[in-house]
Amino acid sequence: VSRALKASKEAGAWFEGLIAKYLAERLNDDRIERRRLQGANDRGDIASLRVHGQRVVVECKEYGGRYEIGPWLTEAERERINDQALAGVVVAKRRSTRRPEEQVVIMTMQDFTAILTGTRE
Repeated sequence: VSRALKASKEAGAWFEGLIAKYLAERLNDDRIERRRLQGANDRGDIASLRVHGQRVVVECKEYGGRYEIGPWLTEAERERINDQALAGVVVAKRRSTRRPEEQVVIMTMQDFTAILTGTRE
């Protein structure tokens, strides 16, 4: 594995852990944790996040402040379907801050309204 690829994977793992810990603390739910890789049937990077009693898929992206919104939303939707979840969101790392509460959440309006209402209609 190249040094750049290894550094990229380490940055991604760090970011996933940071976001999982933040969500678990803020939502007072110690079941929320970083999910292990699952290959073709990936179900997101964060496990056990729920809203309205239904799962929400979280895909974490640490690309040094660059955003690839279209492909990321496509990936989050595929993982939402794999997990049979209510919604799928992307948490993207912002440049110049490591604070979890300052990171960016990207989602479609369909996922946003699903989170607000509890339905995907």
